[in-house]
Amino acid sequence: MATPENTTEKGFLKAKSPQVTSTPGQPQRSFFMAQITLRILAIAFTVAAIPLMVTAKEPVSFIGLSIAPRYSQSSAMKFLLGADATVCAFSVLSLLFLWALNRSGSQTTSYFLLFLHDMVMTVLMISGCAAATAVGYLSKYGQREAFWNPFCSYVSKFCHQMLISTVLSYLAFFCYLALNILAAYELMSQATE
Repeated sequence: MATPENTTEKGFLKAKSPQVTSTPGQPQRSFFMAQITLRILAIAFTVAAIPLMVTAKEPVSFIGLSIAPRYSQSSAMKFLLGADATVCAFSVLSLLFLWALNRSGSQTTSYFLLFLHDMVMTVLMISGCAAATAVGYLSKYGQREAFWNPFCSYVSKFCHQMLISTVLSYLAFFCYLALNILAAYELMSQATE
């Protein structure tokens, strides 16, 4: 039989759910820990990508000419290196901001600023990754119509290092994409409170 505490206003039975003992700050704490983890991962991925790109070189002799491809010969790779360095530095600063935000309490304006920061870092990372991917693709496969011959078969070690660096940068991008989703969710949940 339905008791008053088990029914809604229209008389339908409410489903009883098991009581979960959670403290009011538990969702906030898990949000904070996810933010810290993703930012540390983004820092780790960019820190790993930078030296891989900078140290990538493979001298090769071709028809009596000695060439040594380096990242600095491609504006797209220089842009990705700059994006990695910028995202790494701003990720460290955002960790400090997040720590201060957690100590001061929940403030919608602060979360919005964090969301904007994450959005800018995401756009910066994807633009650097996209530029490097385009150059990497042309280096690997060439473009016969434009007489751009592939050269990764001559300098495979160099191309492999650049590929790993670009993949690490993409992983940093995915960390920031997840941070954007978390920040948007947090802002939405604060707006409904």
